[in-house]
Amino acid sequence: MTHCIPRGRAAVVLLSALLGTVSLIPLSSVAFAAGLSEQLRSQTPAPGTSFRDCSKGCPEMVVVQQGTFTMGAPAGEEARVNLPNEIRGQSVPQHLVTIRYKLAIAKFDVTRDEYGQFVAETNRPDPDSCVTVNASGTGFIAMNGNWHSPGFPQTGRDPVVCVSWDDAQAYVAWLSAKTGHVYRLPTEAEWEYAARAGTTTARYGSDNPAELCRYTNVGDLDYGEQHPGDSGVNRACRDGYAFTSPVGSFPPNQFGLYDMLGNVMDWTEDCWNANYSGAPTDGTAWQSGNCGRRVVRGGSWDADLSVVRSAHRREIRTSTRITTFGFRVARTF
Repeated sequence: MTHCIPRGRAAVVLLSALLGTVSLIPLSSVAFAAGLSEQLRSQTPAPGTSFRDCSKGCPEMVVVQQGTFTMGAPAGEEARVNLPNEIRGQSVPQHLVTIRYKLAIAKFDVTRDEYGQFVAETNRPDPDSCVTVNASGTGFIAMNGNWHSPGFPQTGRDPVVCVSWDDAQAYVAWLSAKTGHVYRLPTEAEWEYAARAGTTTARYGSDNPAELCRYTNVGDLDYGEQHPGDSGVNRACRDGYAFTSPVGSFPPNQFGLYDMLGNVMDWTEDCWNANYSGAPTDGTAWQSGNCGRRVVRGGSWDADLSVVRSAHRREIRTSTRITTFGFRVARTF
């Protein structure tokens, strides 16, 4: 952006003020400085703005507004959705979190094509195993798969799966070096703030099981036909996919972010803690607790409705690769 620089006494007085040599500044110089500051502020992307920092391998980002929200599950929600007793109480107590900094979250989960660019540029070796849902849908098994061979068909626009937290950290380090900006995984608080997008209900789209397939890819009738032993299937609708779906196949939430509660669960930056007692309230990552296990958020293509909620959280080892987990990235300014 080109700025008009004042001539004569106004320029001298403004320069003197910046150097600390005078204490009085003419009003004309004050007006110029205020105008310059406003022009510089206007260069910061406004909330809702989408951007990419490179054309090859860089995810599309969305600037989210700053704000305060209530993090965690409200009283009665876990019982209402029949969450198993052994994992209740992990999303409490509810607490206020304030995001006071400029933040962008990836519009979509990182895709196979985007991850493939990272692998190609870094010569990262393929892993030799990945965990997946068994054929009946009654449990998980290890298989000889990896991010480009997950055991079911995918396009380049599908979310990358069979990536661990450690893999995701390598990706964001590469992306940061490639762009000159600091990319990272979202913190758990940032993720929930972005997923809720101003809503206070269990899900940002609909809490009606019959309508949920319009908003997200979860364990539905299509999934159930491929995995007949899974008793947790939502039998009220079809979303059209038995496995992952290309990113952006369903409507975005109110912040313009896609698939926050379906398709794949997302790795976050935070260490695992069993509940929110002592959790940060400023949006930063919780870097104490069990850091060998990290927090995963959202729902996935096989998930029953009890876990497809903005408040739901779980933990898993950083080295785990599984076909229901992916990630999206965050960037601060």
